[in-house]
Amino acid sequence: MDTHTTSAKVLLNHATTLNLHTGNLVNRSRLKKKCPSSPSEEIQDCVRATLSEWFATIPPPTSPTDLPDTIDCSIPQATEAITPEEREELKVSVKLFICEADLSSIKDAVDKDGLFLTACQALAVSQLDSVIIAPPALPEEVSQTLDNLQPAWSELEGLVQSHKIATIGTSDLDKELLEQLYNWAQVKPSSNQVNLASCCVMPPDLTAFAKEFDIQLLTHNDPKELITAASFQEAVQESTQDLKVADWRLEWVLRYSIIVKSRGIIKAKGYLVHAKRRSL
Repeated sequence: MDTHTTSAKVLLNHATTLNLHTGNLVNRSRLKKKCPSSPSEEIQDCVRATLSEWFATIPPPTSPTDLPDTIDCSIPQATEAITPEEREELKVSVKLFICEADLSSIKDAVDKDGLFLTACQALAVSQLDSVIIAPPALPEEVSQTLDNLQPAWSELEGLVQSHKIATIGTSDLDKELLEQLYNWAQVKPSSNQVNLASCCVMPPDLTAFAKEFDIQLLTHNDPKELITAASFQEAVQESTQDLKVADWRLEWVLRYSIIVKSRGIIKAKGYLVHAKRRSL
């Protein structure tokens, strides 16, 4: 076992929080060798590759007191900050996938120290142009409700009101639930994403409601669960050759894209991943 693998195991076995930033995938050649077949495969590849690269660069801890509770894993040369001069020409869009359904995980993902601070520090911006929230995946027999959406939406509203986010949107809401959210919310949803894998044609009632209240309908191809707990743990395990990964749980995944407005091209794309280790 090499020194770097040993260091990775020691760090992971001590830490309780993992923050991972893939950097700009547009420029990361090691991810261009194969084209991922799905968003789930892409994020799994990203986690595996970023952890492997980062662990290969860290020195072994000199003493137990050097072990941090939080691991901030990123590849500096793969991250491109936005300069003030180019900010007006760029649109910074974010989709936040909440992986845990409990209230504390949702607040941690969306509050000012979670989503906003993490994303803005990574990209060197003071405001996100749009944030779309994807609620936690529910069992097939359980329907999404307004009660499930309200905690996260309330947090996002605060970020809009403090000018940290320009607009907020939703994902996979039918007409009834979108209308409930619209009527309840102080900050109205500006968009709603529809998965065309499960809906080949936009439902007429949803289209009519969105048109009446100026809500943009967008399409996406993300699965209900962006990455399963098993797939995440597998990526960590392969990166560190460590079997003790079953107590690591994803709390949220943030995917960002930076688009050049005038040209409609993607300048940067990446993931921020937040996971915690919990006792089994």
